[in-house]
Amino acid sequence: MSVSSQDKSPTKKKEGGILETARVIFHALLIALVIRTFLFQPFNIPSGSMMATLLVGDYLFVSKYSYGYSKYSFPLSLPLFDGRIIGSAPERGDVVVFRLPKDDTTDYIKRVIGLPGDRIQMIGGVLHINGEAVKRERVEDYVDEDGGRTVRVRRWRETLPNGVSYLTLDLQDNGFLDNTQVYEVPPGHYFMMGDNRDNSTDSRVLSQVGYVPFENLIGKAQVIFFSVADGVPAWHVWAWPWAVRWDRLLTLVR
Repeated sequence: MSVSSQDKSPTKKKEGGILETARVIFHALLIALVIRTFLFQPFNIPSGSMMATLLVGDYLFVSKYSYGYSKYSFPLSLPLFDGRIIGSAPERGDVVVFRLPKDDTTDYIKRVIGLPGDRIQMIGGVLHINGEAVKRERVEDYVDEDGGRTVRVRRWRETLPNGVSYLTLDLQDNGFLDNTQVYEVPPGHYFMMGDNRDNSTDSRVLSQVGYVPFENLIGKAQVIFFSVADGVPAWHVWAWPWAVRWDRLLTLVR
């Protein structure tokens, strides 16, 4: 069948090009939405509560499938169902993004320290789980640059009962949260703490964070895909040669 000269007109070609472009954009957005909802979601680190594991200016991917899905897995937190589906419980030591129980529009990132039924307490800056002190050993200081001056911070390697090991910072002796009550983690909840122990508002502060329901978990932090110095916007590409932390790119979160 021949094509009429009308079908070959510039107007028709232009309309066809616009529709094709719109179709490609729609498909790309749909694929991005599916990936973000069910597989991986990007997050950036705005505070130093997880130093030195995560730094201000780190950008990371969080796996949405690690703990299954709840209403917080979806854009706008659509209440499509209650609880979690295809749920898998987090392990002690996982670094997790979750919705703040006191304000479910705010995302937090902390480390899972206490599981349902655990008793958690800080005594003299030492973490205790179910009445037993968690093993920790002194390692080399963490060296930070603060306003042009070098600051050395005491650093410890902490090893949880399941063998997960990570580094924590100790900014001061007898910090505000170095000695606490005994926290009894309720069923279906988790106890979260930041690695920067003296500079983290976490489950130790019941009035602000407290115990985190399983439903509030968004995903597990997996890999740092980009990192830029604190105070430098990621879109300042002209600053990348000296502002990007090249050694942190594509590193796993542990």
